[in-house]
Amino acid sequence: MSLSSALSTAQSIFNNSGTQSSVVSKNIANAQNPDYVRRSAMVVTGGNGAMIGDIVRSQNAPLLRQTIESSSVASGQRTLLNGLESIKNLMGGNDNELSPAKLITAFRNNLDAFTSKANDTGLGMAVISSAQDLASGLNTAADELQQIRKDADDQIKQNVDDLNSLLAKLETVNNQVKNATASGADANDALDTREGLVKKIAEIVGVTSYIRENNDLVLYTSDGVTLFESVPRKVTFQPTAGFDAATTGSGVYIDGVPLKPGETANTTAKGSIQSLLQLRDEIAPTFQSQLDEIARGLITAFAETGPDGTLTPLTGLFTYKDSSGVQQTAVPAAGTIVPGLASRIFVNPVVVPPAGTPDKLRDGGINDIDTDPTTPNPYVVNTGGSSYGDLLDKYNENLEGPMAFDPDTEIADAPDLLSFASDSMGWLEQLRSTATSADETKTAMLTHALEAYSSTTGVSLDEELSLLLDIEQSYKAGTKLMATVDEMMQALLDIAS
Repeated sequence: MSLSSALSTAQSIFNNSGTQSSVVSKNIANAQNPDYVRRSAMVVTGGNGAMIGDIVRSQNAPLLRQTIESSSVASGQRTLLNGLESIKNLMGGNDNELSPAKLITAFRNNLDAFTSKANDTGLGMAVISSAQDLASGLNTAADELQQIRKDADDQIKQNVDDLNSLLAKLETVNNQVKNATASGADANDALDTREGLVKKIAEIVGVTSYIRENNDLVLYTSDGVTLFESVPRKVTFQPTAGFDAATTGSGVYIDGVPLKPGETANTTAKGSIQSLLQLRDEIAPTFQSQLDEIARGLITAFAETGPDGTLTPLTGLFTYKDSSGVQQTAVPAAGTIVPGLASRIFVNPVVVPPAGTPDKLRDGGINDIDTDPTTPNPYVVNTGGSSYGDLLDKYNENLEGPMAFDPDTEIADAPDLLSFASDSMGWLEQLRSTATSADETKTAMLTHALEAYSSTTGVSLDEELSLLLDIEQSYKAGTKLMATVDEMMQALLDIAS
């Protein structure tokens, strides 16, 4: 080996060690950065010895796709579960003490006591109080359920804004990647940034990707709609100012194509938007319809029909207001949802002390359609005295009597009102239980995907520190070589002198 080649070799060692040290240092500095992909300095053999050929990212496209897919699925499931938990909280604690089923049970217990001792005014007042609790519980649940829909609508708006912002950033970074790739510059940092943006986008809406020439990225939604191709496609949404039972929220459109809501408790949603649409437009409205049917069932069960049951049914203990706030006396049609009825049901003031009296519940005559004071009220049933509880017993039986419910409630096969109220809570609990199990499964899948991807592309401090030791040894070899060359040069100079 000539002295010149020895010097060239030593220089190559120092250059390579410097570059390798820089790469390893950057890896160590980003060890906790989830969007950072490990770099490796690739050493190749050249005309003047070994040299750094390229700085390579430890990419793994299949694992990246799996991670992005798992992230979308887990985000969709968790969003739905959170919504179901919010609805569950409307019903009280773990015992669902604020649920219509529990409130009806408490009301019925008081009604049983009043029936057995119909001359006890205190028991009558307890019935009215529990009836007010029941009506108020339905009002509150219905109103808060619509607030949950409004909150979901607000979250959709925020998600759409975030998605448009991420897509705008993606355009900038994708251009950086393309330009760097085409010019042969280092695109690794831009690739890391782009990958991080895609992961965040996947949490909002499910995506699939395709890489074209010069590392150009194209994104599609899970349904095949173009989301990004050179420039971002517009994602649009019109928020709704307020919700009631009859309100239909607007859809989310990607490049003019509507985004479908998720389906089932083990949701098909990929990303948070589809789950929010499912919660706002499917689950919450269905539960609202169940509350409305419970309210209609109560009004029907306590409707007044006169002594022989042939008079036109009019609202009794429970009545309601129409959408304009006017109290109604007509009993709603059987088996048909009245949207928002649960938020408008209330106890008839005629039976509420001190202005009213519970005796009218016991005896009938809440309605007096005859304005002539000399004519008996045709809706009065009990004229036998305060100890007669036959009408109360009839009302009690009506709670378990056959009743038809609207099929849109998804629990219309319930035979009576008590069963329907119980089935409503069962329906909600079944959804929540299924969603919880699915969330655990999908979260575990995401965890495994992240671990697999991280083990392949992430930074291991042990490996990096070990590599630093190897670089150190290489550097030492270079210094020894330089020392040897120096000695040889000194010897030559000594000979020449």
